[in-house]
This record gives sequence, C-alpha cells and structure tokens, in this order.
Amino acid sequence: MAKNILENIIIQLLGDQPIRLFDYILSNSNVISSRNGLKKALRDKRVLLDGTPINGAEWAIDQQNIEILEEKATPPKEFKLGLKVLFEDEYLAVVYKPAGILVSGNQFKTIENALQYNLQPSDVIDAMPWPKPCHRLDAPTSGVLLIAKTRKARISLGQQFEDKTIKKKYHAVVMGKIEKEGDIKIPLDEKACHSSYSRISYIPSLRSEYLSIVELTPHTGRTHQLRRHMQSIGHPIVGDKEYGEEGNIIEGKGLFLSSVEISFIHPIYEERQTIKAPQPEKFEKLLLRETKMWNKYNND
Repeated sequence: MAKNILENIIIQLLGDQPIRLFDYILSNSNVISSRNGLKKALRDKRVLLDGTPINGAEWAIDQQNIEILEEKATPPKEFKLGLKVLFEDEYLAVVYKPAGILVSGNQFKTIENALQYNLQPSDVIDAMPWPKPCHRLDAPTSGVLLIAKTRKARISLGQQFEDKTIKKKYHAVVMGKIEKEGDIKIPLDEKACHSSYSRISYIPSLRSEYLSIVELTPHTGRTHQLRRHMQSIGHPIVGDKEYGEEGNIIEGKGLFLSSVEISFIHPIYEERQTIKAPQPEKFEKLLLRETKMWNKYNND
C-alpha cells in the first residue's frame, strides 16, 4: 500500500441529513474529482477512515478522519526530446509541442514521455508521479501545450476545459483569399460546433490564386474542428493530408497549423495567465517563396 498521504479530510457534517462516505469524499476532496477516480482509489485500498480501508458505503460520522493515499505508479520510460518550456512553476507548465509528434498514447516517442526530461519535479504534496498533458494537439499541429504537475492543477484545468473558460488561438495558412473575419457554426459529428477566424494577411499565389494567414479561435472542442471547418468553407489549411485539396500538400513541410496562445486561470493563484508563442517560421517562408514565384511568373 502506498504510504504518502495526499490529503486529510476531517468530517464536518452540517445538518442532520445522513451521507455516505463515497458522496462526502466526492464533494470534499481536492485530489479526487470523479466517481471513477474515487472507485479506483477505494478498490486499491487508498482511502482510509481512522486508519482502516473503507469501501465508501459507510455512513459519515462527524469528526472522523479520512486519509487519501498516493497511488503507486511507475513513470514512463524517458524520451529525451528537448522541448521549449514557455512557462513553469510547481503546479503546471506550458511547453511548445513540435509538429509531427503525438501528445500521448502507446508509442514511446510522445510529448508525455518527454516531459520528465524537460520539467523540474514538483515538491508540492499532491504532485503527480510525472507531469501530464491537460489536452491534446493533433500530431501534425505544433504549438502551446498545457501541462499539469499536481493533482489539484489537473482537476482545476480539466474543469476549466469542460467549462470552456480556457481560451486558445491558432494561426494557419489557408488556401484562397478568405474574408476578413467570420464565424463558422457548421455542426460536426452531429454536434454543435463553433469556430471564428480573422485574416492576418494574404498574398497572390500560383498554387491556389491566393494564400491567407488567419487567426483561428475554437469555441468548442470537436475532433479536427479547425481543419474540418476551414475545409467546409472552401479554405483548407495548407498541408492537410486528410481534409485538403489537390495542390494543398507541400512535400516535407507538414501542416500549416499552430497553437500560438492559451489563456487560463491559475489553479492556485486564481489569476488569468496568457502564454503565447510565435507562429512557425515556415509560415512566412512559404508566403515569401510563393510571392517570389508569383512575381517571377508575372514578370517573365
């Protein structure tokens, strides 16, 4: 059994209504936020009442002491990939994810497996065995990625994602001359979906008449939402092998989509923080190259 105590809860009952320990813990714990998480902790005998493991069905009695113990976990094998750390403290971090690498999963070469190599261990009592990503970016997408280092941070940030109070911005190069700004509310997978865009710049292009750099804001979180939404209005993202069109792929350059900003409430300090990253250099290089080709073709 794990020995480190993650949390002590002294039962303080208000009123005469009886309550099961399962429900009391779920309402009062700072380190367990879901029914499944509590069920697993109970199965692993990591929840003690006055020193004795419980099953959660017992009735809560005032002033009894609940202890929640740390689970045993073996950190993954370290992937020694250097990442740019944009922000880090004891509770969370924001790193820059390179394009072409999965955030997590069964493969060895993932961002999650590289986090221990790049981040400092947390000394906070509810520190997780290893830091974990709070959300995903598609493998071909680069940009800012939010990481939790403690259980409280993971719970808080997860709730913020669920409440849609975390704001993200992306930059992309899309085919065609897109309108200056607009909203896309086309349902995806039979679910309501909302993205907005604003044009940053555009150039003439031999590839698709025009290319535009846009700022994209997802207001919902459907799979491949931005990629599918841009394709649905006739402006697919350059380099998108799944949702693009003929002439859309540039050999060896990947997808021209990057997360450039994330804004969230810090779980401990309760202040909004905004972390930014510049768009990839390949965006401007593509537009410069296309402009040169256009000028050369039209001046010959």
